[in-house]
Amino acid sequence: MNIVLMGCPGAGKGTQSAKLQDEFQLKHISTGDVLRAEIASGSELGKKISGIIENGNLVPDELMISMLENIVKSTDKGIIFDGFPRTVAQAEALDAMMARLGREITEVIMIDLPESEVVSRITSRRQCKKCGAILHVDPEAPLAECPSCGGELYTRADDTAEHVKRRLEVYHKDTLPVKNYYLNSGKYVEIKGNQTPEKVFEDIVNVIKKAK
Repeated sequence: MNIVLMGCPGAGKGTQSAKLQDEFQLKHISTGDVLRAEIASGSELGKKISGIIENGNLVPDELMISMLENIVKSTDKGIIFDGFPRTVAQAEALDAMMARLGREITEVIMIDLPESEVVSRITSRRQCKKCGAILHVDPEAPLAECPSCGGELYTRADDTAEHVKRRLEVYHKDTLPVKNYYLNSGKYVEIKGNQTPEKVFEDIVNVIKKAK
């Protein structure tokens, strides 16, 4: 079982992927986490990636596929791809990479969220510097620290209103066509994202169980 979890920025892909990982014993691959870990390592590759992201651009396909292939090779678990593919070219490259490894994408799930909710969701998001937890805070009663570990909370650079606008522009231009790529594959399913996280999770679980 190898799943692509799609959705616009702020749709809750990371939250749902983490829960699905535990529910079905899958390997969760968040391209955002992979890239941030490389940047945090201080490597030459990390510095290169940092410059690309800071300019609001996507990491080159061949670089991203190479990083993902190494991770997929290292596990015999099913995979949840969170935040990838973001373009049709990446979707094609992902299919080719999986085929090389004797695997295939078995389910493509889109968390469909109205854009009216996207900006407010993302700009209210904070991440803990200590444990990495991602929280949504009330602007009128912001949290001073992480409720789990007491770590400092911060707004990620790509969660500012300016970056959200840029990310939505990129999403419309490059990522929505991926929906059409998968639409007639027999693997594509849409889930309503403007529900409680618990209901979204329940709907995704039902889709996966039906597919199995």
